[in-house]
Amino acid sequence: MKKVYIIHGWGGSPEEEIHKWIKKELESHDFEVRALVMPNTNTPQIEEWIPFLQQQAPNPDENTFFLGHSVGCQTVLRYLETLPEKTKIGGAVLIAPWKTLLEKAYENPDEEKKIARPWMETPSNWEKIKTHTDNFVAIFSDNDFCVPLSEKEVFKKKLGAKIITEHDKGHFTMENNVDKVPSALNAFLEMSK
Repeated sequence: MKKVYIIHGWGGSPEEEIHKWIKKELESHDFEVRALVMPNTNTPQIEEWIPFLQQQAPNPDENTFFLGHSVGCQTVLRYLETLPEKTKIGGAVLIAPWKTLLEKAYENPDEEKKIARPWMETPSNWEKIKTHTDNFVAIFSDNDFCVPLSEKEVFKKKLGAKIITEHDKGHFTMENNVDKVPSALNAFLEMSK
């Protein structure tokens, strides 16, 4: 059976509207969906989030897919980096992925930059990540207040990701009146054929 793991973003939860919507939609297309509650969501740390995902998805295969939102995207990619050499997954859909953040992303810059810094400064082995699937889709918004639109070039170049740029979706949260992301659903349906 095809399985999707949903990894929410910083301060997020599986109860966010976009996650509930895509879970329901994917289940109606015969996917098994696990929307994870990530640990210490207000202070996401690489050394907590990656082992947690490893525990939740211990033996991925070509019927295993991942959806990340914001820092959840980095979690997915850093998890893929830890997989055994020959392991292949079905694909990953990344909503508002980033390696750098805009100044406007920080409500409390002193505190939040300390949390974000390791995610931005700890190198990723892009080549190793890429060996685990040919199916990366990265979805951006042209008015995201957290993620610079220039990030789409990073994910295109480093992962060969298919890039989708949405109009006026902000950071894909209810704050921007976004309760569904049809392009993400379509990406899963396409890559799982």
